[in-house]
Amino acid sequence: MTPQPEPAARRPSLLTLVSITGVGALSMNIFLPSLPGMARDFGVDYAVMQLSVSAFLGVSAVLQLLCGPISDLIGRRPVLLGAFAIFLMATLGTLLAPTAGWFLFFRMVQAVITTGFVLSRAVVRDMVPAERAASMIGYVTMGMSLVPMIAPTIGGVLDESFGWRASFVTMGVLGCAVFVLCWFDLSETARGAGTPLRQQIASYPKLARSHRFWGYSLAATMSAGAFYAYLGGAPFVGQKVLHLTPAEVGYWFAAPSLGYALGNFTSARFSTRIGMNRMILAGGVIATLPLGLALLADLSGAQSPLVFFGSVAFMGLGNGMLLPNANAGMMSVRPELAGTASGLGGSMAVAGGAGLAALAGVFLHDDAGAAPLLAIMVVVSAGSILSTLWVMARERQILRQG
Repeated sequence: MTPQPEPAARRPSLLTLVSITGVGALSMNIFLPSLPGMARDFGVDYAVMQLSVSAFLGVSAVLQLLCGPISDLIGRRPVLLGAFAIFLMATLGTLLAPTAGWFLFFRMVQAVITTGFVLSRAVVRDMVPAERAASMIGYVTMGMSLVPMIAPTIGGVLDESFGWRASFVTMGVLGCAVFVLCWFDLSETARGAGTPLRQQIASYPKLARSHRFWGYSLAATMSAGAFYAYLGGAPFVGQKVLHLTPAEVGYWFAAPSLGYALGNFTSARFSTRIGMNRMILAGGVIATLPLGLALLADLSGAQSPLVFFGSVAFMGLGNGMLLPNANAGMMSVRPELAGTASGLGGSMAVAGGAGLAALAGVFLHDDAGAAPLLAIMVVVSAGSILSTLWVMARERQILRQG
């Protein structure tokens, strides 16, 4: 039976869409304050346990590349329900893992949950036209940002009270709750019978030849890459450089999420009025400049939690303005391939983030301070500005030619 568009009254609620992406965000960062302790528990180096971030992102990149086309073909609902079922089984595996190798295997399987990032955006694009998509995505991701805002804080407290496995128990419990919510509320939104896979593949060249798609995708990739590099390196900086406890690291982790929530709110309120491109450009500038100042401060010896996490809060603000608009932009290029475009763009962002998270782990050591991590974040964040300027220049060129 082919998926059919549902009446407006039966479309998924905002709570459902926020919950889908919220569990993915939770699974990505609730355990981060525990990483150094997990390395000690399994008897491995921090760089090995840091693979639970970078390898997770790498697998997620591949899955996001596939889930978009599959959901365009068979529908959003079955793909999301299947992803949650696999995630729950993998979470049980992380709790029972006897070695670091088995833990990392199940951790990589857990990456299936990040299909929710792609498909929640595709569901929004199914329900509303392009000019409203950026605003609604902003509301969805603003709500989602509440989860990573508090998750590391909760994870740090759970670690000190019950050990690192308590964070994974929390993932499982919340995953079960959202699975039930999706079962009852996640109606199908894909239009018609879906786009046949052969037709999707035949349409890829049109998507790939679009300067707008690549410009928006690169802007999102660079912006998200800076955040993923932060996820990979911040636990080390917090505990080894700034000498914070796991709980204190968790408290400071709220800083970028607060900024991201404010940026999403700004995007939701003003994107339609200001325009996607100008909002993306403003977000890139707001994210990059404070990171550059923090790098200069670190090189001068002014290391403090306020300087480091404060600059990342501004990065979160900029990303919250940039990402909803860049995502809406890439999906508006070929609306009939919204899921495919979202998956390809998401895959690029996460693949880049996986590499940057691993790179941060390689260069961080006790004597380097936070400088290597901040340098990586400054460079890639500045790349989002260049990508946006490229899109704007191409659009001006097209207008002159037209």
